[in-house]
Amino acid sequence: MRRKTLALALILLAVFNIANAQLLTTQKKAYTHADTLRGSLRPERTCYDVTFYELRIKLDTAAKSISGSNKIVFNVLEDFSTLQLDLFENMKVVSILSAGKELKYRRDGNAIFVDMGRQLEDGTTGELTVNYYGVPTIAKRPPWDGGFTWSRDMNGKLWIGVSCEGMGASSWWPCKDYLGDEPDSMRVVCNVPTGMKCIINGNQEYEQRNDDGTTAYSWLVSYPINSYNISLNIGDYVHLHDEYDAQDGEILSLDYYVLSYNEAKAKKQFAQVKPMLACYEKYLGKYPFWNDGYALVETPYLGMEHQSGIAYGNQYKTGYAGFDFSRIGLDFDYIIIHETGHEWWGNSVSCKDIADMWIHEGFCTYTEAIYVECMHGYETAMRYVNAKKSQVDNKVAIQGPYGVNEEGDGDMYNKGMLFLNTLRYVVNDDTKWWSIIKNMSDTTFKMKNVDYNDVVMFFNQQTGKNLSPIFEQYVQHADLPTLEYSLKKTKGKEYELKYRWVTDAKNFMMPVYISTGGTQYNPIGVSNDWQSQKLTLEKESNFSINENWSYINIKKVN
Repeated sequence: MRRKTLALALILLAVFNIANAQLLTTQKKAYTHADTLRGSLRPERTCYDVTFYELRIKLDTAAKSISGSNKIVFNVLEDFSTLQLDLFENMKVVSILSAGKELKYRRDGNAIFVDMGRQLEDGTTGELTVNYYGVPTIAKRPPWDGGFTWSRDMNGKLWIGVSCEGMGASSWWPCKDYLGDEPDSMRVVCNVPTGMKCIINGNQEYEQRNDDGTTAYSWLVSYPINSYNISLNIGDYVHLHDEYDAQDGEILSLDYYVLSYNEAKAKKQFAQVKPMLACYEKYLGKYPFWNDGYALVETPYLGMEHQSGIAYGNQYKTGYAGFDFSRIGLDFDYIIIHETGHEWWGNSVSCKDIADMWIHEGFCTYTEAIYVECMHGYETAMRYVNAKKSQVDNKVAIQGPYGVNEEGDGDMYNKGMLFLNTLRYVVNDDTKWWSIIKNMSDTTFKMKNVDYNDVVMFFNQQTGKNLSPIFEQYVQHADLPTLEYSLKKTKGKEYELKYRWVTDAKNFMMPVYISTGGTQYNPIGVSNDWQSQKLTLEKESNFSINENWSYINIKKVN
């Protein structure tokens, strides 16, 4: 009995920890040459901009291998004769061709430096095709540990999925594996054993039987896309179709690809999609990838934000794999709500360097709170946000180091949400706040790659405030700002309140909300310098600081 109790506790703890960090992150102290090759903007990368990929592959399900080619079309940004591509060493290059001519190349670990054989000039275009094969990495704990998932469904039929966020798309296909360079569009043609269906991103162009016992599935993505968002989903799928009516009358195609025996469950569970999309449209703008449609694809792993083909593996349960880690009794399907939020934050508004993955995850987790406020009201949303405080460690910064392919700490999810909720009350004007959020997602940064400085400058401009020290403290430092204060009675009902911020960031100024009795809270400006003011209190216990509107440490001093 004790063993069962312990096992259950360990399972719940694992789910709880996973909920905090979709990417398993451990901050590195030293970085290798390989890290720099993968993460940095070297001249061999900045010299060209990818505009189109055409990936054509064939799966050998018995050998768990793939073979094929990727055609890469690019614009030349600087004169160059050598460019860098990325492909893991376990994947072998057969040849690299351009204009029918075989090109020379050299390997440096997972990086490939291609000699174009001539100088390409700024302002021109070019293309090359990489032919390759290999056995891609098998994921041990998908989606947190990247690679291919080879499994079987309840009927014993093969069921295959790919997830590679963090690990990178170059783990299974050759590309410029840097988040800051997305192709404008992409085609993927995948050949699988006949009898299996292959669902990819975007819209299916055709399904064609081949003479060798395989069937080719061609899918086209018509928008810019992060390379790690490209995925293969192969199995015994049935297709469910629905439509969402936008506020302006446009019709969005909704497509669900689920295992054949889960059709009834899917119809019931995915009823959450339309009201969710209505909430997101209201606060964030219309679904960004309209022409490619919205899709959920059932996967043998929990979930991932694969653009226009979201991986869904929550087993038609509420919460997170059936666990309500919000702790407030909400019964929505976390994977649907969270991963769909990534269509705006991560897929449309994308970071340039994985160090800024907090932009993806922090804003997306805040979108959960937006959904809760839209569906269940403001008070419930505040409970939802503040329930996450106990799940943040504040031991490592949520921003990672640039140039070494390293994301920040897993706190980026819940701390990011709590930080944005704090900013809402720094702005102290909900009309302006929601306008800023929608402007960011639907106008200023829609379909763009951004970094920390872009986001900070945007918020400074939109608010007319210097929020730079606030961003620095919450994003680039581990510790929360600490409010030190003292409250001393001077005479009668008169008290003196002294207060200041203790922070890593210099010139830190941020309001806190205080009450001298009742439920009315008013802001007071606080800086790093000691300040004071007189308060009238019936009794000292009437004084309170609103901790639901700010994610801070509070320390009472003598």
